Order: sequence, then structure tokens, then C-alpha cells
Amino acid sequence: MSNTPSTGLSSLDGDRHEAALPLAGLRVVEFTHMVMGPTCGMILADLGAEVIKVEPPGGDKTRKLPGLGIGFFRSFNRNKKSVVLDINTPEGRATAIDLVGQSDVVLENFRPGLMSSLGLDYDTLSRQFPRLIYVSHKGFLPGPYEKRLALDEVVQMMGGLSYMTGPKGRPLRAGTSVNDIMGGMFGAIGVLAALRERETTGRGQEIQSALFENCVFLSSQHMQQFSMTGEPPPPMPSRVSAWSVYDVFTLADDQQLFIGAVSDKQFLTLCRVIEAPELANDPALSDNAKRVAVRPELLERLGEVLRHHRIDELSPKLEAAGIPYAPIMRPEQLVDDPHLKASGGLVPMQTDDGGTTDVVLLPLTLGGRRPGVRQPLPRVGEHTDEILARLAAGRAA
Repeated sequence: MSNTPSTGLSSLDGDRHEAALPLAGLRVVEFTHMVMGPTCGMILADLGAEVIKVEPPGGDKTRKLPGLGIGFFRSFNRNKKSVVLDINTPEGRATAIDLVGQSDVVLENFRPGLMSSLGLDYDTLSRQFPRLIYVSHKGFLPGPYEKRLALDEVVQMMGGLSYMTGPKGRPLRAGTSVNDIMGGMFGAIGVLAALRERETTGRGQEIQSALFENCVFLSSQHMQQFSMTGEPPPPMPSRVSAWSVYDVFTLADDQQLFIGAVSDKQFLTLCRVIEAPELANDPALSDNAKRVAVRPELLERLGEVLRHHRIDELSPKLEAAGIPYAPIMRPEQLVDDPHLKASGGLVPMQTDDGGTTDVVLLPLTLGGRRPGVRQPLPRVGEHTDEILARLAAGRAA
């Protein structure tokens, strides 16, 4: 799948399971950091591509982020190879261009104009490598905003997500890097589409995936709501719910549980489970429309009943009765989640310091298989000699 006919398919490890992965033989060069670009590369790597992460001397600074960024590198850089190149030097840029020439895809997510200043942009590289597929992960697609620097939090504010998430007058960002992660996903989707098109045209193309447009896509249902009703949608905490019972309740010992009863049958079942016949038999609550009309009073009455139920006793009863429910889980609790472990979605990975950590796999199966961890998290420059030797062999050929 490479850009030059002499290189043929990527030389992978030869593992039987890896060879069976759909992107085996695809070679990707990744000039990325933080979350968005690395997510795209990780998805391609998990699906079988050989992803070569180009790091600066000393390594990607994402490796050493503190606080809420401490888990970024481990979360989004598995199944990759690490090569150290100083692309700010002529020698490093020349080596990077040689590496691109033996590859199918380039990924980047640096500030606007940086790759162009280094001669590593799509317009420059595609003249030499017309089969190249090039993914730029950006803050904004072309338009009035495209030169702005963007962060996940910036576009959450601009794209309607923070407004819809927080209480009225208190915009609140989502508790994770939703746009960075989804932006990487859309970049990977673009790669798959471009590969398919290249089979027909023989040419690559540039793909752009952007944080702002990603966030607006997440808000699109609320935009349509306004278009159809003429009424600005209220923030989610202030919304008029379509269902009467669809909320978080505080149970005994101050444990919290979300419960959703979205049909008349489910409401009656819930009343039976929590032993509240007075609610089931109240004519004012006989259908969903009536219940929505008196929703605040209904939720208060339900809350009084539920305060006397223990979460560990009520949860299995709700599950057996088919009532949607959810405990309010924290991230640290998910590391021991029985479903994640049993379904194969949480597996060990050797880290770059020789330790081991459990990582979350892609949320999909392929023919019943979960694309998993095939190699340890790379140390800084661990594969530099291997990749440069392959480049030299390619030049000699």
C-alpha cells in the first residue's frame, strides 16, 4: 500500500492474528501530540496498520504531562512504533520525507502553518508522492476561524456543548476530551474512505478533521430542534423532559441511582418494584402526558419512596424487571468493572517504563474479536534504528 512501487506492503511482525487485521500492510507516519492526532493513529494501529510515531529529541512532551493530562500518552499511543527525528533540522526533515515516501498515510495535528513551514504539508509532499493520504487534525475547517488556536474546551464553549451541559447561566464543559477523541475518530474514518477511493483513482488526498465542526455535529440535534420549533433549546438541566421518570434519585445512605421509566408499562412496573401502589393507582398519573405535566411533584413523591431503598437491593430488582437504571460510576471504579473485564474491553498493556497497566480497547468487535494490544507502549525512539535501517535498505533497492 506504500507510495512507491518498490516498497510493497509493510513488513509487519508476522503474527497470525495481526496479519488478519483489516489494515495489515498499511503504513502510517504520525507527527502528532496530545489527544486528537494520537487517537486517529491509535485507531489505525489497533486495526492492524503499522503506525510510526515521530517524536522530537527527548520524546513527545505529552509523555510527561501532569494532572488531568497524565494519562493521555498511555491511553492513545498503543500499538505504535517510536522514531526520534528532529524535523527542525534539514537532516531530520529529509529523513522524515524519506519515511513518508515509504508510507501510505501521514497524520498531523500541529498549529496552523507549522507543517507548511517545514515542507511537510500535503501540497508539498503530494507533488512527490501522489498516492499519499494526509490527515490534518485542526481546530477549525477552512473559513473565518481557521487561523485560531483551539482547545477542546474552547470549541465546547463555541459549539453549544457547554451551554447544553451546564445549568442555565453556568456553561459547563464535558468531563473528558470528547472533541479531541471524536476528531481523531473522524480522521480515521476519512482515512478509510480515502483508501477506498485510492483503489479507483490511484491518487491520495488531504483529509481535514476539526474540533469546532465536530462539536457542532454533537449539537446538531439541538439546532434542528430550534429549526423545527422556533424555540431556543434550554440547557439539559433545565429541559422539559419527554418522559416523566428520567432522573437521578438519592437512595438510602445517600447513594445515587439514575432511573428511567419511559413508557406507561415501565412506570407501573417501577411502582410495583418499589412498592408504591399509591402512585400506580393515582388517576393523575395514568399516562405519560399527565405525569410530565406534574413531573416536579411526581419526582418529589418518587424521591420520598426511593430514600428508603438500598441501592444494592434495588438494582437487581430493577434489572430483573427490565427498568433502565444506572449507578453513578466514577472513573476509578471502572478499572474493576466486571462487564468491561468479561467482555475483553479492559486488558493489560506493558508500559514504556516496564510496568503494566490496564487499557480500554476500541468499543467494537470484528467478527467477534476485540482489536487488542499487540506490543508494549513504545519507549522514546525505541524503533529508530529499525525504521532507519529499513529506509536505508529501501534507498539501496
